[in-house]
Amino acid sequence: MVLEATMIVVDNSENSRNGDYVPSRWEAQCDAANLIFSAKTGANPESSVGLMTMGGNTPEILTTLTTDIGKILDGLHRTKIKGTSNFSTGINVAALALKHRQNKSQKQRIIVFTCSPIEEDEKALVKLSKRMKKAAVSVDIVAFGELGDETTKKLQAFSDACQSAEGSYLAVIHPSSNLLSDSLITTPILGGDSSAGPSGGGVGADAGGSGGNEFEFGVDPTLDPELALALRMSYEEEKARQEKEKKAKEAAEGKTELEGISEGDEKQPLLDSEGQPSGSNDKKDKGDDADKMDTA
Repeated sequence: MVLEATMIVVDNSENSRNGDYVPSRWEAQCDAANLIFSAKTGANPESSVGLMTMGGNTPEILTTLTTDIGKILDGLHRTKIKGTSNFSTGINVAALALKHRQNKSQKQRIIVFTCSPIEEDEKALVKLSKRMKKAAVSVDIVAFGELGDETTKKLQAFSDACQSAEGSYLAVIHPSSNLLSDSLITTPILGGDSSAGPSGGGVGADAGGSGGNEFEFGVDPTLDPELALALRMSYEEEKARQEKEKKAKEAAEGKTELEGISEGDEKQPLLDSEGQPSGSNDKKDKGDDADKMDTA
């Protein structure tokens, strides 16, 4: 189990008010942040998670590294939606918070949610990314919303420059009827899809280019998680039914073997005409005894 210190950076800019994700972009981030906390602390109880925002005039640390989910939820509850996103500044502040972690054996990771245009140019982002890599800080990016090609290109360049043995991934999650947290489960960020490899790509890059045989039951859970879940449940039910039939068959075969064992003639009287126990064995024994007495 990986021991990590993770800073979650949420986008609380005005763009997070949009309702193209259920129930809104901001609420979807809150749900996903809760999921990430559970996944990280569930994988290793000594891992810690912090929370900060990057919207408004300046990024703000809401909760320092902690193992208490209540502090994370409280920080999300206190957050106000305002201003524009500060992508680079948010990453720098998150890296500074990780640098001051108490347990230095924890690996450093930043998970950034962004649904806003990136104002910084690509060259500056690549420079920042290389600095994070040099400091051994992995940076995962969850890009969602209606992102332009320019923004996606900048994020991809940042992710490519930040690659390391620990992995830094870019998950591009397009609007759909699915919850953001459900889509996030299938990405390498939470270990749901290792096929993306160290080059990232995430959901947006892999959803259309993979063959059906690479997925369980031939269904991509990213594109249709409800169908994938239904197929899995159907498989489990069929497996349980077959196990039940197997046990019933084995029990029936065992009963048949017992029925083949002779229990004697139930119609034969217990006593014969002489008042002695009936049965050939008894008569034979009686005859033998008489012969022995005559010989004596």
